[in-house]
Amino acid sequence: MAAAFPVSVLTAEGRLHSSEAEFVVVPAADGEMGILDRHEPVLALLKAGPLRISKDGVGGSDEEVIFVSGGFVDVGRDEDNKTVVTVLADSGEHAHDIDEARAEEARRRAQELLGQKLSLQEMAEAAGLLNRSTARIRVAELGRRRSPRRERPVSS
Repeated sequence: MAAAFPVSVLTAEGRLHSSEAEFVVVPAADGEMGILDRHEPVLALLKAGPLRISKDGVGGSDEEVIFVSGGFVDVGRDEDNKTVVTVLADSGEHAHDIDEARAEEARRRAQELLGQKLSLQEMAEAAGLLNRSTARIRVAELGRRRSPRRERPVSS
């Protein structure tokens, strides 16, 4: 069994999540980044996407899925040389809290905007909205797929 380490997810609204985990996957700007105990310290830029926090290791069934809209991840060490992961997200929400209808409406609006004649700034804002809304929908779907495994009753 892998060693657990503390994981915190912070947004402008406050602490979104805090727990111990054995494996974390963040949506880094350069691609997904997996973090296990004793990971080399790193500071990385995040893009919109799923943040997966597993309490029972790689491929485990006890996984929390959170949408982050961007930000940073800081993988460091505490005074006992234990791995510590802190995510500073622009915004975020738990997969089970995502309103998929609202996210789908935002995606549709962004697609309509991108079909219009826009300034470069408006085009960038519409593309960002499309990216965030599409990522929110993906995270909600991922959370739904993960949820049944976590809620299965334990047989004796």
